[in-house]
Amino acid sequence: MAVTSLPLFLPRAWVHGDPRRVAYPTDSKGHFCGQKGTPNENKTILFYFNLFSCTSPSVVINLQCPTTQICVSKCPEKFLTYMEIQFTYRTNKNYWTYYSQFCKSTFVKPAKTLTQVLLDDDCPIAIFPSKPFLQRCFPDFSTKNGTLTVGNKTTFEDGSGKTRNAIELRAAANRVNKILDARTIGMKIFEDYATTWYWILLGLIIAMLLSWMFVILLRYIAGLLFWVFMVGVIGIIGYGIGHCYQEYCNLQGQPNSHLTVYDIGIQTDISMYFQLKQTWFTFMVILCLLEVFIILMLIFLRERIRISIALLKEGSKAIGYIPTTLVYPLLTFIFLSICISYWAVIAVYLATSGVPVYKVITPEGQCKHENTTCDPEIFNTTEIAKACPGAQCNFAFYGGKSLYHQYIPTFQIFNLFVFLWLINFVIALGQCALAGAFASYYWALKKPDDIPPYPLFTAFGRAIRYHTGSLAFGSLILASIQIFRIVLEYLDRHLKEAQNNISKFLQCCLKCCFWCLETVVKFLNRNAYIMIAIYGKNFCKSAREAFNLLMRNVLKVAVMDNVTDFVLILGKILVTGCIGVLAFLLFTQRLPTIIEGPTSLNYYWVPLLTVIIGSYLVAHGFFSVYAMCVDTIFICFLEDMERNDGSTERPYYMSQSLLKILNEPSMQTKKP
Repeated sequence: MAVTSLPLFLPRAWVHGDPRRVAYPTDSKGHFCGQKGTPNENKTILFYFNLFSCTSPSVVINLQCPTTQICVSKCPEKFLTYMEIQFTYRTNKNYWTYYSQFCKSTFVKPAKTLTQVLLDDDCPIAIFPSKPFLQRCFPDFSTKNGTLTVGNKTTFEDGSGKTRNAIELRAAANRVNKILDARTIGMKIFEDYATTWYWILLGLIIAMLLSWMFVILLRYIAGLLFWVFMVGVIGIIGYGIGHCYQEYCNLQGQPNSHLTVYDIGIQTDISMYFQLKQTWFTFMVILCLLEVFIILMLIFLRERIRISIALLKEGSKAIGYIPTTLVYPLLTFIFLSICISYWAVIAVYLATSGVPVYKVITPEGQCKHENTTCDPEIFNTTEIAKACPGAQCNFAFYGGKSLYHQYIPTFQIFNLFVFLWLINFVIALGQCALAGAFASYYWALKKPDDIPPYPLFTAFGRAIRYHTGSLAFGSLILASIQIFRIVLEYLDRHLKEAQNNISKFLQCCLKCCFWCLETVVKFLNRNAYIMIAIYGKNFCKSAREAFNLLMRNVLKVAVMDNVTDFVLILGKILVTGCIGVLAFLLFTQRLPTIIEGPTSLNYYWVPLLTVIIGSYLVAHGFFSVYAMCVDTIFICFLEDMERNDGSTERPYYMSQSLLKILNEPSMQTKKP
């Protein structure tokens, strides 16, 4: 039944799902706040009757406290208690008019006693100043002269005859406090983005121009640019080491700078970590190790760097003849965005499929019927209400007991699997299309005269028309491995406390094995797609031929693949590093004589990290095309070497410069 129902989950999700359940808060009766066409249309905010009950052990997720929750049009702005309203009603009815909007139903006057109000749960016994956040009324906490206050008061009446203070309310709303801290940080981050968005956009444009310029220059001065990459990366890391050392020295003698990260614990203010000597010392050690590693790599791979330079020159020529390949990452980004959006929409519809489920909630959590399902319409007349005084039948979540609702978690996993499959298919399609375009360049005997017109468009159409099944099959294998890795990670996170040392060791081994398997499959798939683009055979035959070809030239593969990837990674680091250094100097106001940057940032690292990550993604898009070009030319070269012998009948298709470097005898017979 489960297997046969999997293909039907999509239409059921569209029918039963309701994204409004994510967008709108829900009151204790399961009604949406702010939904058009309902009595709550103008009541968009959720209000909690007794926020002190949030300390109960029965508090559930999504801010569900064991207290009545209703929809209101605005949050309370003053301190009032129900007993105060009863005393002032005869002289001033305006207070009751204001107070009654926070009751479940409209009352002409506050005639009920406090005990009756508590039993019927019609009104809150007290209200205090609050502000809306995430469409919920949260306490209006503030600090005055170092003292925590609510509405500029440190103490207030809770409506039951007790005097409370702001610290008690903050402790009672412990879950709310974390959200309030997140709100403060979120608002500051939003302000920083609003101030620096055009600088961020400018940085990404400069990163694109730098990447484009490097790709073009590699055609003419690949060797020189390689050493520019080396010097640039070493210089940037050296600057980082110097800056870390300078900050470390500046903190000498500063109070509390000797503390460790363990001493201060987890802090929402990230800048506190940058006031510790340990932080800058750790950064300095990491950068020093990275600097030494790069220098050693250059020393031991100096002879083989010539091979990478030759392939980079040949790849730059191919891109020069087929410049449209540099635009293809944009098409891949569009396809990936569509896949991500489709998965997210289906996931939301599945998550919101179901009917409102109500459960018994008691303030103290002592009732034996706690968390059992109930019907709010008849709850007060049931035995549960009599057996558990003060118990409430509140909305808990959306669900159901039908076969469809029981398999919603399975459908979510299936939806995730399809998402991974689509993502890998889009990447495979791009690799096959680019490989077909670059292969048409390599196998042209007279370049560029024999290159077919519109090679990228032709290769893309050929991949869609003839090789969709092969690409889908390769993507299916990779998606299956990835879903197993995700399941293992999920089990590891949720079963940590129940695991012993042996199970943890086995879990770690499985995760490592699946990671290695995924890496190997990605490598084989990539080369299989190249063979598909060249010969047009199915996935299995292409994967086998690619594997055999690589195994026959395993030494060349080891050299070419690693060194070429190393060169391209250094290019990404250099582009990202240049933009990162410029952004750092700009956002920290260290370029006032050249250009004046933003002067009122809360966290300069927010736009800085955005620029750095964005620049890396831009550079990765350009250099990924270059990497595919080099890999395709290398596979074509190996095929060319095996199929042809350089004679008139079977001439080589490679350039003479590439043949001279890749096939020189000294590489194979050179002795120490």
